[in-house]
Amino acid sequence: MIAAPAFGATAARKSTTIKTHSSRKVPSKAKGKSHKLHGQQAIDSSRVTEIQRALIRENYLSGGANGSWDSTTQAAMQKFQADQGWQTRLIPDSRALKKLGLGPDYSGAINAHGASFAPPAPPSTIPSSQASGFAAAAGVNQ
Repeated sequence: MIAAPAFGATAARKSTTIKTHSSRKVPSKAKGKSHKLHGQQAIDSSRVTEIQRALIRENYLSGGANGSWDSTTQAAMQKFQADQGWQTRLIPDSRALKKLGLGPDYSGAINAHGASFAPPAPPSTIPSSQASGFAAAAGVNQ
């Protein structure tokens, strides 16, 4: 049996380097990468015209609809939203658009054929036998 002497061999050691926070590279945003804008950046002029016509109809804007989202149109929209008790923003929110009659159009939806988008009939027009059936199904006493 031949054994290699352990005391005469020298082992190569890797030197360890201690890194400090100052030697860490921090990526810079300004290294050739441009800031990308996401989402809608402006209101389309045809949509602005629709909004202006609705604001004119509701007496919040005077004059004609020019399709420009100018300070007069913004002020009219803010006044309309404030009068509704809503947060006043520079851009119209969905509640304001719906209230102005400019909400989404579902007439082209897949299940829209033959559907009525009118508000439901008042409860007084529902026949009593049908109303009692609804109440029984809901577990509500009349």
